[in-house]
Amino acid sequence: MNTLLHDLRYGVRMLVKNPGFTAVAVLTLALGIGATTAIFSVVYGVLLRSLPYSKPEQLVSIREVAADGHLMQFTDPNFDD
Repeated sequence: MNTLLHDLRYGVRMLVKNPGFTAVAVLTLALGIGATTAIFSVVYGVLLRSLPYSKPEQLVSIREVAADGHLMQFTDPNFDD
């Protein structure tokens, strides 16, 4: 434990002695933490959070098949019919 305190004091002395390096190190850490937080927020919002429906397993997608066999979305008049 005593060695850890000596190492921490030495590290702080070196950071105070070299303010340019300290600024670059702090800026790099800040950018890394900020980018990680932003990416996690997007991933959580898009992929991890459950859908805001009471029974999301019952959601379906309805499509129609064109004459040549490819799937296409319903147009509004076809959906109304």
